[in-house]
Amino acid sequence: MGSEIKAGPPRPGARMHPVLVRVTHWTNAVAMIVMIMSGWKIYNDEVIFGFLHFPEAIVLGKWAQHGLQWHFLGMWILVLNGLVYLAYGLLSGRFRRLLLPIHPRELLREVKAALTFRLHHPDLTRYNAVQKTLYLGVILVIIMQVLSGLALWKPVQFSWLVVLFGDFQGARLAHFIGMAAIVLFLLVHVTLALLVPRTLAAMIGGGQRIAATPRDVSSSPAAHS
Repeated sequence: MGSEIKAGPPRPGARMHPVLVRVTHWTNAVAMIVMIMSGWKIYNDEVIFGFLHFPEAIVLGKWAQHGLQWHFLGMWILVLNGLVYLAYGLLSGRFRRLLLPIHPRELLREVKAALTFRLHHPDLTRYNAVQKTLYLGVILVIIMQVLSGLALWKPVQFSWLVVLFGDFQGARLAHFIGMAAIVLFLLVHVTLALLVPRTLAAMIGGGQRIAATPRDVSSSPAAHS
């Protein structure tokens, strides 16, 4: 019989954020910013809402075609890097350990604390309910962005995706709403990082080391010698 491989908790003494997590995190951040700014340029070429037009100072690309080239560059980086990030998060058990479960009462309590600038995060090795919700939410939104983006890029080849969003304009609207959600996530994410600056430092330097649990100590060879 084959043995089942189960992902366990990180070993005691390991950094909160391994090098792979930090590299993929910052790569995703840069790729998303490139896609957002170039997406605004593409949007300006054929707006969805007549009252909304993004200023040239915050778009990427001289013309819509330039914006499209930047958008594709950001897309490939985001997809390839995102697959590495998702694979590591799922196979290592990191997502299950850090993002689940989410308790509604805890979420409401911490949202209130954040809105009143009293959010504390004493243990950086554990995500609070706000962080869990934001990270899970943005992962789902990015997946939707990839699907709606494919529908817009190749509407004939991916006609089943176009149908999934209703029609071509529905895919455009879903892509726009997803972009708005990611921008909102970035704003909230940066605000929370400023409220608890140690979280930003942890994503740069790796953060504090994982402390040994009583179970780790009791199962170590030294404990049985």
